[in-house]
Amino acid sequence: MTAAPGVRRERAVYGASAVLLPFLPDGGVDQAGFEAHLRRTIDAGLVPAVNMDTGFGPVLTPAERTGFLEVARSTGAPFIAGAHVTDKPGDPVDLDAYAAAMVEVASFGGTPIVFPSHGLSAVDDDALVAAHRTLATQVDEYLGFELGPMFHPAGRIFSTEVFTEVLGIPQVTGLKHSSLRRDLEWERLAVRDRVRPGFRLMTGNDLAIDLVVHGSDYLLGLSTFDPEAFARRDAAWAAGDDATFWALNDVLQYLGRLAFRPPVPGYRHDAAMYLALRGLVGHDGTHPASPVRPAADRELLAQVAAELDELLDR
Repeated sequence: MTAAPGVRRERAVYGASAVLLPFLPDGGVDQAGFEAHLRRTIDAGLVPAVNMDTGFGPVLTPAERTGFLEVARSTGAPFIAGAHVTDKPGDPVDLDAYAAAMVEVASFGGTPIVFPSHGLSAVDDDALVAAHRTLATQVDEYLGFELGPMFHPAGRIFSTEVFTEVLGIPQVTGLKHSSLRRDLEWERLAVRDRVRPGFRLMTGNDLAIDLVVHGSDYLLGLSTFDPEAFARRDAAWAAGDDATFWALNDVLQYLGRLAFRPPVPGYRHDAAMYLALRGLVGHDGTHPASPVRPAADRELLAQVAAELDELLDR
C-alpha cells in the first residue's frame, strides 16, 4: 500500500497548460482564437503546451503541427510541444520518426514531449528504456510522457522500473504522468525524491489537481479552461494563502470532474464551450474526431465561470 506523501507548503508550482485548439462553425481551425488563447495562457504565467491531445495533436497533419510550432515560437515565450509519430496497431516503433519530430520541436525553441504511439507502447520494458536513451542522443532536453489509454488508444503507463530508469537519463528533465491515479503518482514522487530530486514530475491528473501540494508540478488539459484561475491558485499556494488556494482548487476540481468524465476526450468540447461562454473564442465546436458533450453542460459550465469570476474579482 502506497502512503500519501507529506504536504510541501509554500512551494512555487511549475504550471504548464495544454492549449485548446478551437474550431470555427465550418469545421476549420480558429487560428485567431488559438493565437489569442495561447497568449492568454502565457500572460497568466503558465507555460503553454501545443500539439498535445488538448490541441488535437495526434490527428493534425505534420504541416499543421509545424504551423502551430511557428505560432508558439512567435510569442518569444518558453513552450512545450508534442512530438508525434502516426502509426497503427501492430506497427514497429519508429525511432527515426520520433527523432525527427523532437528535433523539429527543438529547432523552433520548444521542449519536446514524447507523445505515445502504438509502436512505442507495444515494446517491452527494456526496449522502452532503450528507446528513451536513443532519443536522448537527438536533443539536449525532452520530457517523458505516461498517458493512460482513457486519453489515447496508444497510451501506456510505465512500470515503476521503467520510470526509475528514465530518471537516470540526464536529457529527460521531466515527465507528465496521466494515469488518473493518485497512488501511482505518490509512488513516483517517492522514487523521484530518492533518485533525482530535481526531476520535474508533472501531474496530468485532471481529477486530482491538488497533487501539487505533495510536490507534483503539472501539465494539464483542465488548465486550458481558465489559465488565470490556475495561476492565481498556484500563487496562493506559494504565498501560504490556504483560504484562496483551496477555494479556487475546489471549484476547479469540480470543473475537472465534470469535464473529464467518460468519454474522457469529451473534455475538449467542454473547454470550447467554457471559453465560448466567456467570450474568449467565437465558437464552441471542436475537431470532428472529438466526442461531443450534451448541451446541458453549458449551464453547469456557466455556473463554474461565475464562481471563478467572483473568486478572482473579474
